[in-house]
Amino acid sequence: MIELSVIRDLVAIFGVIAGFTYYVLTVRNAQRNQQHQLETRQAQLFMQVYDRFTTKEFQNDYRTIVLRDDWTDYDDYVQNTGGIENLETSTPITVTFIYFEGLGVLVEEGLIDVNLVAKLLSASVIQVWEKFGPYFVEMRERTGQPRIYDKTEYLYNEMKRLRGDDWSFEGLIRTQAPR
Repeated sequence: MIELSVIRDLVAIFGVIAGFTYYVLTVRNAQRNQQHQLETRQAQLFMQVYDRFTTKEFQNDYRTIVLRDDWTDYDDYVQNTGGIENLETSTPITVTFIYFEGLGVLVEEGLIDVNLVAKLLSASVIQVWEKFGPYFVEMRERTGQPRIYDKTEYLYNEMKRLRGDDWSFEGLIRTQAPR
């Protein structure tokens, strides 16, 4: 026959097990909630960044620079645009690159998921850096400022890593007849 002290010990043991199980489940639930909140905050931050990208003003600046003629080298670029001294030609470039620079910092710091950026903005990042990147690399060398738009270059490298050559506008802009 089981004695009363054994029953009491078993009840205590089961109570400890139940308490520990409850604690583990509570901690796991809290971790899931924290992860969900983090993902939600990242999505909200990304949408704020994306909203800026879709403004008429930003798109005007962006289109102004991507539709410009190509230049052969840095000197040709400066001669044809007037360089940074010419506000009319340099402002759209500066606005666009400062935007991508900030986005690069947010991605590098893990505040925005790089996959979100790749899905919606990779073509734009790649197009702008491939068009202007060589001029900024040359500017870094000539001015002795190695960090000029380095976060935009970082963002470009991440987009190329994630998207490869699957970014071209030929694939994005398709005119399909209505069905």
